[in-house]
Amino acid sequence: MMNGILNVYKERGFTSHDVVAKLRGITKQRKIGHTGTLDPDAEGVLPVCLGHATKLCDMLTDRDKVYEAGLRLGIVTDTQDITGTVLAEQKSMVTKEALYEAAAHFTGELMQIPPMYSAIKIGGKKLYELARQGREVEREPRPVTIYSLEILSCTENEDGHVTDASLRAACSKGTYIRTLCHDIGAYLGCGGCMSSLLRTKAGAFSLKDSLTLAQIQALAQEGGLEEALIPVDTMFPSCSKVIAQDGHEKQILAGNPIRKEWTNQSGEPQTAAGQVRMYLSDGSFFGIYEWNQQLNEYKPVKLFL
Repeated sequence: MMNGILNVYKERGFTSHDVVAKLRGITKQRKIGHTGTLDPDAEGVLPVCLGHATKLCDMLTDRDKVYEAGLRLGIVTDTQDITGTVLAEQKSMVTKEALYEAAAHFTGELMQIPPMYSAIKIGGKKLYELARQGREVEREPRPVTIYSLEILSCTENEDGHVTDASLRAACSKGTYIRTLCHDIGAYLGCGGCMSSLLRTKAGAFSLKDSLTLAQIQALAQEGGLEEALIPVDTMFPSCSKVIAQDGHEKQILAGNPIRKEWTNQSGEPQTAAGQVRMYLSDGSFFGIYEWNQQLNEYKPVKLFL
């Protein structure tokens, strides 16, 4: 079984579940999970975890992300993107100056109402299931952070008003770029929706290092896919490395706490947030542990073997 993370370039037309299904066929293994849904029409970085690395899925979902999005002004849709049913349409009277001012307004900490076409559950039902039934329910605003919002380019009509723009947004987990485009349009008074979406970064994973499914298939056929896997321990660069000594493998692999004298640590451990990467004496990474000074031991946080 292969263990590690693949930085997949999700192409347009595939769901995130499609990507996982295709990778199961390519790798001939079932234990695979993705780290954050991308809409079928969206493209870009989708980290996928294989084998023991699937225990990372919930941790990687929480990372910050960077997107490049198309903003269409003058159109409001039920899905907040260009694929939805048009609810309102009017001519844009937005100037470049007004658009730049709006970008500044939507930078920082915001309260964002999740769209109806999302996988969030309310009362045990996913919002998009209710939306497809023609139902709309009240949603509580959620805090998100837009660290930066750049205007990359603008398209103007014959009157010099902006009709389309390309944006780059660096944001926190849980941010809906569709909703950001919708809210910018509402702020500008003409309405707006998202016309395209490309995720260029998700945590430590960037677009330039991503692989298409076709490239992954070719690597598998050539016997080189394991070399493309990103090791689990590289996801914890701020955690110091601790090596367990020989003779304690049985207790360690059973998930027991690890006494300091069982490790190569002589002095007081210097750790980030009290956590370390724990390795067996043969160099195998097997988990993240947290130092407990009172008990003089490392307590397991997440095991990967």
